[in-house]
Amino acid sequence: MLDQLDHMLEQAQKALENSRDLAELDEWRVRYFGKKSELTEIFKEIGKLPGDERPLAGKRANEVKTALERAYEERVEVLKGLQRDALLQERFDVTLPGRPIDVGRLHISTQTLRNIYGIFAKMGFQVFEAPEVETELNNFELLNMPPGHPARDMWDTFYTTREGILLRSHTSPGQIRAMRKYCPNPIRVILPGKCYRYEQVSSRSDFMFYQVEGLALGRRITLADLKGSMIEFSRLMFGADREVRFRCSYFPFTEPSVEVDIDCILCGGKGCSVCKQTGWLEILGAGMVHPVVLENGGYDPGTFSGYAFGMGPERIAMLRYRINDIRYFFSNDLRFLRQF
Repeated sequence: MLDQLDHMLEQAQKALENSRDLAELDEWRVRYFGKKSELTEIFKEIGKLPGDERPLAGKRANEVKTALERAYEERVEVLKGLQRDALLQERFDVTLPGRPIDVGRLHISTQTLRNIYGIFAKMGFQVFEAPEVETELNNFELLNMPPGHPARDMWDTFYTTREGILLRSHTSPGQIRAMRKYCPNPIRVILPGKCYRYEQVSSRSDFMFYQVEGLALGRRITLADLKGSMIEFSRLMFGADREVRFRCSYFPFTEPSVEVDIDCILCGGKGCSVCKQTGWLEILGAGMVHPVVLENGGYDPGTFSGYAFGMGPERIAMLRYRINDIRYFFSNDLRFLRQF
């Protein structure tokens, strides 16, 4: 029986090497591993051998079976590779020039952010990054909004399951982090990043959006410095002929507080549906840093003063490119994104 096994192994290996495609290989499998194959019959005959011959014959039969299975799997991979190569040669002309790679584009929000960075870099501002996951202390209390303060209702906040931890509802908590890092030195930074609010998604609001906060601290900084910076930014961003106006407003972390408007880009101040017939478009909020916030940041309000401002890049892009729905920015519609 041992000679029979060796002879079968030799024949099977030669037949396997001569198989030219997967169909012949399948015929080989049936011949040597099928229910009526020679190997199956040998395993049946082992039980009829004398007791002293069975172990040796069984061991050799298993070795032959294992060797054939391994050889079969290797041959399958070889023939599949040959089949793939044949298909490629048949369907593709490798002498044809390659196809151009479609390179990506900068998202419109990224483009707007970079424009803002560039404008404020000319004014001496550097970028300061702050975390998106904040403490309630930085997001509210140190910005002059203690627990129960009615101004907290201005921000519909996402709280986490951990007490005192939330997704920042504005970039203003970065002011505290910047002040505590650079105190007692003068500061001139912008703080860009994503903010999150539990708001109804509409054409004018979303639950996630970008903001750019700005902070300038030093000795003898006045409201005139704030106005000059905002006028310069507005004209560099929207055009040198833009008219700029300041309106009184309220933010708990600035005093006095203002809203900054530019004359309507579409109607030139005459009044239209975009500016709601007022002739003006709001672009940002600003104000002089509140003395309480200065103290919380480590600065002496008797010596230092400063101004802060905040704007939404998506809102600025909507004004510049006459976009009427903020939801377009993050809906991943390539028809919209490719326009920019």
